[in-house]
Amino acid sequence: MRRGLAVATAALVTAVGCGPEERADPVVGGSPPATPYTGPLDVATTTLDTDTPRSLLAESGAAGRALECDGEIYTGGGPDGWSAGDGGDTPEDGLRLFFDMFQPQVPGSGYRVEREADGRVLYSYDVGGRTKVAVVVAQDQKGRPGWGPETNASCDPAELPAAVTDSLGLEIWTDRDGHRVATTTVTSHAGAEHCGWQKAHFLGTGRGEGYRQYVRDPGGVLESGLLTAPYDADVRMPADARGTGYRYGHWRLWLTKDRKTAYVRTPDGVEAWPSAKRAVACK
Repeated sequence: MRRGLAVATAALVTAVGCGPEERADPVVGGSPPATPYTGPLDVATTTLDTDTPRSLLAESGAAGRALECDGEIYTGGGPDGWSAGDGGDTPEDGLRLFFDMFQPQVPGSGYRVEREADGRVLYSYDVGGRTKVAVVVAQDQKGRPGWGPETNASCDPAELPAAVTDSLGLEIWTDRDGHRVATTTVTSHAGAEHCGWQKAHFLGTGRGEGYRQYVRDPGGVLESGLLTAPYDADVRMPADARGTGYRYGHWRLWLTKDRKTAYVRTPDGVEAWPSAKRAVACK
């Protein structure tokens, strides 16, 4: 899997499933968006050694340019070659191959044909008439006959409907006004069962070099050397802690200026989630 197709923050790594699942037909009928993408579908891509919105846009070609995000591009990648025997007979087969090859954390159905040109088809998943996931499939590329995925891109999962993110197992936090918060600002997920971490919980803030990961580990399933301090289920809120306004269910996030520990207020009190010495991910 290319870096651009991986979930953009390490906090979401363990939420990815271990294998393909049965899915509905990815394409639905209906009219294309009122204002479809009008740019070229054959856009040169450039691979950069960073994981920034700029690099994701450079790697995702036409798919990245077709997005209509409220925030910044979240994932993007391509072109990734399919082998000579993988290509499909139709563009829709090419879209199915995208899901089979990468198992991305995006909706597996509900896509429409937004545009066709130059031996390529742009499929889009729209929310409120705006493209949040885009996949360009191409026909008969060099050494790869048939239809297959060429470029792809998506907006932040928080811009998808709650029913979709719930089905993907994503925990989307809200701000003090109840608005969904981008996962590049704050996100969380339970530990992966196949690593024996299901009793732990991970919380991430920021993106790239500013990313911080905190861990709730009441069962002590992680090695102590991975964390800057032990998890504490009952602490006094520090005087210098400030409420972020971010919440998920009954959790409320507070942080101090040094951000070494996440203080999570619950109906039962305050928990101290220590930061990880480095991003912890189940493999």
